[in-house]
Amino acid sequence: MYLYAFFMANSIDPLAGVSINFDASALLALNISIAFIMFGVALGLRKDNFTEVIRNPRGVITGVISQFLLLPAATFLMIWALRPHPGIALGMILVAACPGGNVSNFFSTLARGNVALSVSLTAIATLLATVMTPLNFEIWGSILPYTAALQKSINIDYMELFQTVVLILAIPLFLGIWVSQKFPKLVKIISKPIRIISFIILVGIISLAFSNNFSLFIEYFDYLFFIVLLHNFVALITGFVFAKLTRNNAADVRSITIETSIQNSALGLIIIFTFFGGNGAMAIIAAWWGIWHIISGFIISRIFSWQSGLVKVESN
Repeated sequence: MYLYAFFMANSIDPLAGVSINFDASALLALNISIAFIMFGVALGLRKDNFTEVIRNPRGVITGVISQFLLLPAATFLMIWALRPHPGIALGMILVAACPGGNVSNFFSTLARGNVALSVSLTAIATLLATVMTPLNFEIWGSILPYTAALQKSINIDYMELFQTVVLILAIPLFLGIWVSQKFPKLVKIISKPIRIISFIILVGIISLAFSNNFSLFIEYFDYLFFIVLLHNFVALITGFVFAKLTRNNAADVRSITIETSIQNSALGLIIIFTFFGGNGAMAIIAAWWGIWHIISGFIISRIFSWQSGLVKVESN
Protein backbone atom coordinates (compact mmCIF):
# COMPACT_ATOMS: atom_id res chain seq x y z
CA MET A 1 0.00 0.00 0.00
CA TYR A 2 2.84 2.41 0.80
CA LEU A 3 4.39 2.03 -2.63
CA TYR A 4 0.98 2.53 -4.21
CA ALA A 5 0.38 5.69 -2.17
CA PHE A 6 3.86 6.89 -3.06
CA PHE A 7 2.92 7.20 -6.72
CA MET A 8 -0.51 8.70 -6.16
CA ALA A 9 -0.99 12.46 -6.19
CA ASN A 10 -4.13 12.42 -4.06
CA SER A 11 -3.09 9.81 -1.53
CA ILE A 12 -3.37 10.26 2.23
CA ASP A 13 -0.39 12.33 3.41
CA PRO A 14 1.70 9.92 5.56
CA LEU A 15 4.42 12.56 6.09
CA ALA A 16 2.12 15.33 7.24
CA GLY A 17 3.45 16.97 10.38
CA VAL A 18 6.78 15.14 10.28
CA SER A 19 9.55 17.46 11.41
CA ILE A 20 13.25 16.85 11.46
CA ASN A 21 15.47 16.81 14.54
CA PHE A 22 18.07 19.52 13.86
CA ASP A 23 18.67 22.38 16.33
CA ALA A 24 20.03 25.91 15.82
CA SER A 25 23.57 25.03 16.87
CA ALA A 26 23.70 22.19 14.34
CA LEU A 27 22.42 24.58 11.65
CA LEU A 28 25.14 27.11 12.51
CA ALA A 29 27.76 24.34 12.35
CA LEU A 30 26.42 23.29 8.95
CA ASN A 31 26.60 26.88 7.66
CA ILE A 32 30.19 27.25 8.86
CA SER A 33 31.20 23.88 7.41
CA ILE A 34 29.81 24.75 3.97
CA ALA A 35 31.60 28.11 4.01
CA PHE A 36 34.80 26.35 5.09
CA ILE A 37 34.43 23.79 2.31
CA MET A 38 33.98 26.49 -0.34
CA PHE A 39 37.03 28.29 1.04
CA GLY A 40 38.98 25.04 0.64
CA VAL A 41 37.73 24.63 -2.95
CA ALA A 42 38.92 28.15 -3.77
CA LEU A 43 42.37 27.41 -2.37
CA GLY A 44 42.69 24.72 -5.04
CA LEU A 45 41.93 27.10 -7.89
CA ARG A 46 44.80 28.02 -10.19
CA LYS A 47 45.16 30.27 -13.20
CA ASP A 48 44.98 27.10 -15.30
CA ASN A 49 41.40 26.61 -14.12
CA PHE A 50 40.37 29.97 -15.54
CA THR A 51 42.31 29.50 -18.77
CA GLU A 52 40.54 26.14 -19.03
CA VAL A 53 37.26 28.01 -19.40
CA ILE A 54 38.68 29.91 -22.38
CA ARG A 55 40.55 26.97 -23.87
CA ASN A 56 37.71 24.49 -23.46
CA PRO A 57 34.43 26.44 -23.49
CA ARG A 58 32.50 23.41 -24.77
CA GLY A 59 33.08 21.42 -21.60
CA VAL A 60 32.25 24.34 -19.32
CA ILE A 61 29.11 25.35 -21.23
CA THR A 62 27.97 21.71 -21.38
CA GLY A 63 28.49 21.32 -17.64
CA VAL A 64 26.63 24.51 -16.74
CA ILE A 65 23.66 23.68 -18.99
CA SER A 66 23.53 20.12 -17.67
CA GLN A 67 23.68 21.33 -14.06
CA PHE A 68 21.29 24.27 -14.04
CA LEU A 69 18.93 23.65 -16.97
CA LEU A 70 18.70 19.96 -17.82
CA LEU A 71 18.84 18.43 -14.34
CA PRO A 72 16.02 20.62 -12.92
CA ALA A 73 13.96 19.92 -16.05
CA ALA A 74 14.61 16.17 -15.82
CA THR A 75 13.70 16.29 -12.13
CA PHE A 76 10.42 17.99 -12.95
CA LEU A 77 9.58 15.32 -15.55
CA MET A 78 10.37 12.63 -13.00
CA ILE A 79 8.07 14.29 -10.45
CA TRP A 80 5.34 14.72 -13.07
CA ALA A 81 5.55 11.01 -13.94
CA LEU A 82 5.78 9.61 -10.39
CA ARG A 83 3.72 12.17 -8.46
CA PRO A 84 5.49 11.69 -5.11
CA HIS A 85 4.55 13.34 -1.83
CA PRO A 86 4.70 17.17 -2.30
CA GLY A 87 7.41 17.59 0.35
CA ILE A 88 9.52 14.92 -1.33
CA ALA A 89 8.92 16.59 -4.71
CA LEU A 90 10.06 19.98 -3.41
CA GLY A 91 13.07 18.33 -1.79
CA MET A 92 14.00 16.80 -5.14
CA ILE A 93 13.60 20.16 -6.91
CA LEU A 94 15.73 21.90 -4.28
CA VAL A 95 18.52 19.32 -4.52
CA ALA A 96 18.47 19.60 -8.33
CA ALA A 97 18.63 23.39 -8.04
CA CYS A 98 21.77 23.30 -5.86
CA PRO A 99 25.24 23.56 -7.44
CA GLY A 100 27.60 20.61 -7.66
CA GLY A 101 29.28 19.47 -4.46
CA ASN A 102 32.99 19.95 -3.86
CA VAL A 103 33.54 16.18 -3.55
CA SER A 104 32.90 16.02 -7.29
CA ASN A 105 36.51 17.15 -7.79
CA PHE A 106 37.72 14.17 -5.76
CA PHE A 107 35.55 11.76 -7.73
CA SER A 108 36.71 13.28 -11.04
CA THR A 109 40.27 12.48 -9.98
CA LEU A 110 39.31 8.87 -9.16
CA ALA A 111 37.44 8.58 -12.47
CA ARG A 112 40.43 9.83 -14.51
CA GLY A 113 38.33 12.75 -15.66
CA ASN A 114 39.34 16.30 -16.48
CA VAL A 115 40.04 17.58 -12.96
CA ALA A 116 40.73 21.14 -14.15
CA LEU A 117 37.32 21.20 -15.82
CA SER A 118 35.70 19.75 -12.69
CA VAL A 119 37.21 22.42 -10.43
CA SER A 120 36.27 25.15 -12.92
CA LEU A 121 32.67 23.91 -13.06
CA THR A 122 32.46 23.75 -9.26
CA ALA A 123 33.63 27.37 -8.97
CA ILE A 124 31.37 28.64 -11.77
CA ALA A 125 28.35 26.67 -10.54
CA THR A 126 28.90 28.02 -7.02
CA LEU A 127 28.80 31.60 -8.26
CA LEU A 128 25.83 30.98 -10.56
CA ALA A 129 23.99 29.28 -7.69
CA THR A 130 23.47 32.64 -5.98
CA VAL A 131 20.91 33.36 -8.71
CA MET A 132 20.11 29.99 -10.28
CA THR A 133 19.31 28.03 -7.11
CA PRO A 134 16.48 30.35 -5.94
CA LEU A 135 15.34 30.87 -9.55
CA ASN A 136 15.16 27.16 -10.42
CA PHE A 137 13.41 26.35 -7.16
CA GLU A 138 10.82 29.08 -7.71
CA ILE A 139 10.16 28.14 -11.37
CA TRP A 140 10.00 24.34 -11.14
CA GLY A 141 8.34 24.26 -7.73
CA SER A 142 5.47 26.45 -8.88
CA ILE A 143 4.45 24.60 -12.07
CA LEU A 144 2.61 21.65 -10.54
CA PRO A 145 -0.37 22.71 -8.40
CA TYR A 146 0.32 20.28 -5.57
CA THR A 147 3.94 21.43 -5.10
CA ALA A 148 3.01 25.08 -5.66
CA ALA A 149 0.53 24.89 -2.79
CA LEU A 150 3.21 23.73 -0.35
CA GLN A 151 5.74 26.19 -1.74
CA LYS A 152 3.38 29.15 -1.31
CA SER A 153 2.34 28.07 2.18
CA ILE A 154 5.88 28.66 3.42
CA ASN A 155 6.17 32.26 2.16
CA ILE A 156 9.87 32.25 1.21
CA ASP A 157 11.82 35.51 1.22
CA TYR A 158 13.89 35.02 -1.96
CA MET A 159 16.08 38.04 -1.25
CA GLU A 160 17.03 36.51 2.08
CA LEU A 161 17.61 33.18 0.34
CA PHE A 162 19.90 34.94 -2.16
CA GLN A 163 21.82 36.57 0.69
CA THR A 164 22.21 33.22 2.46
CA VAL A 165 23.66 31.56 -0.63
CA VAL A 166 26.03 34.49 -1.19
CA LEU A 167 27.24 34.39 2.42
CA ILE A 168 27.97 30.67 2.57
CA LEU A 169 29.11 30.08 -1.02
CA ALA A 170 30.24 33.16 -2.94
CA ILE A 171 32.06 35.10 -0.21
CA PRO A 172 34.16 32.12 1.02
CA LEU A 173 34.98 31.31 -2.61
CA PHE A 174 36.27 34.84 -3.33
CA LEU A 175 38.11 34.90 0.00
CA GLY A 176 39.81 31.61 -0.82
CA ILE A 177 40.85 32.86 -4.26
CA TRP A 178 42.33 36.00 -2.65
CA VAL A 179 44.27 33.96 -0.06
CA SER A 180 45.47 31.60 -2.81
CA GLN A 181 46.87 34.50 -4.84
CA LYS A 182 48.24 36.43 -1.85
CA PHE A 183 49.88 33.60 0.08
CA PRO A 184 50.75 30.82 -2.41
CA LYS A 185 53.40 29.21 -0.18
CA LEU A 186 51.01 28.96 2.75
CA VAL A 187 48.28 27.58 0.49
CA LYS A 188 50.55 24.74 -0.68
CA ILE A 189 50.85 23.66 2.95
CA ILE A 190 47.25 24.04 4.11
CA SER A 191 45.09 23.37 1.04
CA LYS A 192 45.19 19.55 1.15
CA PRO A 193 44.58 19.28 4.93
CA ILE A 194 41.71 21.78 4.63
CA ARG A 195 40.06 19.76 1.85
CA ILE A 196 40.36 16.55 3.90
CA ILE A 197 39.09 18.18 7.09
CA SER A 198 36.20 19.91 5.33
CA PHE A 199 35.14 16.64 3.69
CA ILE A 200 35.19 14.85 7.05
CA ILE A 201 33.20 17.67 8.68
CA LEU A 202 30.61 17.64 5.89
CA VAL A 203 30.12 13.87 6.00
CA GLY A 204 29.96 14.03 9.79
CA ILE A 205 27.26 16.71 9.91
CA ILE A 206 25.12 15.12 7.22
CA SER A 207 25.50 11.74 8.90
CA LEU A 208 24.53 13.30 12.24
CA ALA A 209 21.44 14.91 10.75
CA PHE A 210 20.56 11.59 9.17
CA SER A 211 21.31 9.38 12.18
CA ASN A 212 19.34 11.63 14.55
CA ASN A 213 16.32 10.98 12.35
CA PHE A 214 17.11 7.43 11.31
CA SER A 215 13.81 6.14 12.69
CA LEU A 216 11.98 8.42 10.23
CA PHE A 217 14.03 7.03 7.35
CA ILE A 218 13.23 3.47 8.37
CA GLU A 219 9.54 4.30 8.75
CA TYR A 220 9.35 5.88 5.29
CA PHE A 221 12.04 3.77 3.65
CA ASP A 222 9.91 2.96 0.58
CA TYR A 223 9.37 6.70 0.04
CA LEU A 224 13.02 7.62 0.27
CA PHE A 225 15.48 4.99 -0.88
CA PHE A 226 13.93 4.31 -4.26
CA ILE A 227 13.26 7.96 -5.11
CA VAL A 228 16.80 9.15 -4.27
CA LEU A 229 18.33 6.17 -6.07
CA LEU A 230 16.27 6.90 -9.19
CA HIS A 231 16.81 10.67 -8.97
CA ASN A 232 20.58 10.28 -8.72
CA PHE A 233 20.52 7.83 -11.65
CA VAL A 234 18.56 10.38 -13.70
CA ALA A 235 21.22 12.99 -12.86
CA LEU A 236 24.00 10.62 -13.96
CA ILE A 237 22.26 9.78 -17.24
CA THR A 238 21.44 13.44 -17.92
CA GLY A 239 25.06 14.53 -17.53
CA PHE A 240 26.49 11.56 -19.43
CA VAL A 241 24.12 11.66 -22.41
CA PHE A 242 24.29 15.44 -22.84
CA ALA A 243 28.09 15.44 -22.60
CA LYS A 244 28.20 12.70 -25.24
CA LEU A 245 25.72 14.47 -27.53
CA THR A 246 27.77 17.67 -27.37
CA ARG A 247 30.86 15.67 -28.43
CA ASN A 248 33.07 16.22 -25.42
CA ASN A 249 36.13 14.02 -25.08
CA ALA A 250 36.07 11.02 -22.75
CA ALA A 251 37.74 12.75 -19.79
CA ASP A 252 35.35 15.71 -20.04
CA VAL A 253 32.34 13.38 -20.29
CA ARG A 254 33.37 11.69 -17.05
CA SER A 255 33.79 15.00 -15.21
CA ILE A 256 30.53 16.50 -16.52
CA THR A 257 28.63 13.34 -15.56
CA ILE A 258 30.02 13.50 -12.03
CA GLU A 259 29.42 17.26 -11.70
CA THR A 260 25.78 16.79 -12.68
CA SER A 261 25.16 13.93 -10.24
CA ILE A 262 27.06 15.18 -7.17
CA GLN A 263 24.91 17.89 -5.62
CA ASN A 264 25.60 20.27 -2.75
CA SER A 265 22.81 18.72 -0.71
CA ALA A 266 24.21 20.30 2.46
CA LEU A 267 23.26 23.68 0.97
CA GLY A 268 19.81 22.20 0.46
CA LEU A 269 19.66 21.26 4.15
CA ILE A 270 20.61 24.80 5.16
CA ILE A 271 17.82 26.23 2.98
CA ILE A 272 15.31 23.71 4.36
CA PHE A 273 16.15 24.42 8.00
CA THR A 274 16.34 28.18 7.46
CA PHE A 275 13.31 28.78 5.24
CA PHE A 276 11.13 25.64 5.51
CA GLY A 277 11.13 25.07 9.26
CA GLY A 278 12.85 21.71 8.91
CA ASN A 279 10.14 20.22 6.66
CA GLY A 280 10.58 16.51 7.32
CA ALA A 281 10.02 15.16 3.81
CA MET A 282 12.34 17.73 2.21
CA ALA A 283 15.07 17.35 4.82
CA ILE A 284 15.17 13.56 4.74
CA ILE A 285 15.47 13.64 0.95
CA ALA A 286 18.37 16.13 1.10
CA ALA A 287 20.12 14.24 3.92
CA TRP A 288 19.81 10.86 2.18
CA TRP A 289 21.00 12.47 -1.08
CA GLY A 290 24.06 13.72 0.82
CA ILE A 291 24.91 10.18 1.82
CA TRP A 292 23.86 8.33 -1.32
CA HIS A 293 25.67 10.56 -3.84
CA ILE A 294 28.95 9.81 -2.05
CA ILE A 295 28.26 6.09 -2.44
CA SER A 296 27.20 6.47 -6.08
CA GLY A 297 30.15 8.81 -6.70
CA PHE A 298 32.58 6.10 -5.61
CA ILE A 299 30.77 3.53 -7.75
CA ILE A 300 30.63 5.60 -10.94
CA SER A 301 34.21 6.87 -10.54
CA ARG A 302 35.50 3.31 -10.19
CA ILE A 303 33.50 2.26 -13.27
CA PHE A 304 34.88 5.21 -15.26
CA SER A 305 38.41 4.47 -14.05
CA TRP A 306 38.05 0.82 -15.05
CA GLN A 307 36.73 1.78 -18.50
CA SER A 308 39.57 4.26 -18.95
CA GLY A 309 42.07 1.54 -18.10
CA LEU A 310 40.52 -0.81 -20.66
CA VAL A 311 40.72 1.86 -23.36
CA LYS A 312 44.40 2.45 -22.63
CA VAL A 313 45.15 -1.29 -22.76
CA GLU A 314 43.30 -1.67 -26.07
CA SER A 315 45.06 1.35 -27.57
CA ASN A 316 48.43 -0.15 -26.67
